[in-house]
Amino acid sequence: MKLFKACLMIAAAAIALGTGAAGAAQDVVTLKVAHFLPTSSNFHQKILLPWCDKIAKESGGALKCQIYPSLQLGGTPAQLLDQVRDGVADIVWTVPTYQAGRFTKSEVFELPFMVKSAEKGSQAMWDYVQKNALDEYKGVRLLFTHMHDGSQMHFGKKSVKTLEDLKGVKLRAPTRIGSKTLAALGAVPVQMPAPAVPESISKSVVDGASIPWEVTTAFKLQEICKTHTEVAPHQAKHSNAIFVFAMNPGKYNSLPAELKKVIDQNSGPEASRWAGKTFDGFTAAARKIAVERHNTFNILTDAEYQRWVKACERVDDEWIKEVDAKGGNGRALLNDAKALLKKYHD
Repeated sequence: MKLFKACLMIAAAAIALGTGAAGAAQDVVTLKVAHFLPTSSNFHQKILLPWCDKIAKESGGALKCQIYPSLQLGGTPAQLLDQVRDGVADIVWTVPTYQAGRFTKSEVFELPFMVKSAEKGSQAMWDYVQKNALDEYKGVRLLFTHMHDGSQMHFGKKSVKTLEDLKGVKLRAPTRIGSKTLAALGAVPVQMPAPAVPESISKSVVDGASIPWEVTTAFKLQEICKTHTEVAPHQAKHSNAIFVFAMNPGKYNSLPAELKKVIDQNSGPEASRWAGKTFDGFTAAARKIAVERHNTFNILTDAEYQRWVKACERVDDEWIKEVDAKGGNGRALLNDAKALLKKYHD
């Protein structure tokens, strides 16, 4: 009888432990993560998957990403921040300035010839937004912010070496400031998100695109574009875009303290620096593909570069006026952004 009771107790304990294990398995929090690029993109492969793997490991498997690339939850790139605010997604990655006029203070880092390094620019951007522009992200929780390696110009057939060569050329622009920059340089800007670029160049809707090297590989632009116009490596690019990785605040607040800590440890200034540095590392490999295809490269001379910088001064002036009209101090914000860039570059 004693042996029988002992067996019952062991069996009961095993059932209890099994139930507990099942309960633990049910406690996994799945985060719906959405973005607009294909799974082959550098962001998906080198930023998002490692980030998701890291939070899964640090949470002991309690946090899990369910990823929706290429806008699989519907909408457009410009609508992703609204999707995360409204809870359609738990986390999104996007270019906030695809919504023209909504992120005016943040877009200071998209002004022409501002940023040389994505790593340094991303650190400066995080600090700047925390200090000056959090009101533009009301309703979402920023996990990290970053920049890419800066746009160069890629053309289907045209060869551009000077300002005169750009006159009347139809060029894809990523954002509102990108459009103003191209217009100041004499081109005809056509604003569109990155996924629309390959077909637009192939069908001659545009002659080329202002786009970073890192994204060319995902869309095979090295095959579509035969010529490329670049600034020298030591010079700031003519254009950049800002990116945010943002979470729904309600979803974050619903997490237990230990899981909030995991998210926090993978957010903020260090995560921003990491994302920027990772993007800097994509340039060489992407450019190498175009080199191996024997594409043509036109690198601006120092004198020509200064002409381009001079032509774009009015873009800064117009941005300052727009910020002032909304009650801000545009000149002070521009100076603050430049000071932060200098701080991290020095």
